Amino acid sequence: MTRHFTLVLGGARSGKSSHAQKLAAERGTTVLYVATAEAGDDEMATRIAAHRAHRPAHWQTLEANRNVGMAIRSQPNHCQIVLIDCLTLLANNVIGPLPEPVTEEAATRALQKEVDELMNVYHESGAEWIIVSNEVGLGLVPPYPLGRVYRDALGRANQQLAAIADEVILMVAGLPMKIK
Repeated sequence: MTRHFTLVLGGARSGKSSHAQKLAAERGTTVLYVATAEAGDDEMATRIAAHRAHRPAHWQTLEANRNVGMAIRSQPNHCQIVLIDCLTLLANNVIGPLPEPVTEEAATRALQKEVDELMNVYHESGAEWIIVSNEVGLGLVPPYPLGRVYRDALGRANQQLAAIADEVILMVAGLPMKIK
């Protein structure tokens, strides 16, 4: 199997996760699904449960909300596909706990550390990777500093991943648009 990296971007409820899961199911039989969400409240717990219900039961699931690259590295290396859902929540998990006021430099550094480790593990693996992330730069400018810092750090990370990805898909209203 040739190593391949796909980045699936889109806005909230654009169909990113569903499309990424469809790609994973079409491209391999053994999938490591890496969930980065934390159930901090009832609404998020409901969303996580819905995601669990919509993926095949035979897929291996790894729940890792930080240090995701190291968590993937610790798994047996037998999966054809690694699906990470999603970078957006991973960014939240590493930027949110930073001491206030969060600077753009600190947020970028924290997220960059995660992305660098993910890419190191990707290059070590023989698996195809699919990473899901929100395209957060298309909406309104957040009215508060932490929101702007978060948007900018995630935007930079998305650019970095898109530059090295073999394939980039932008989801719009449930429709995949291949942009690379």
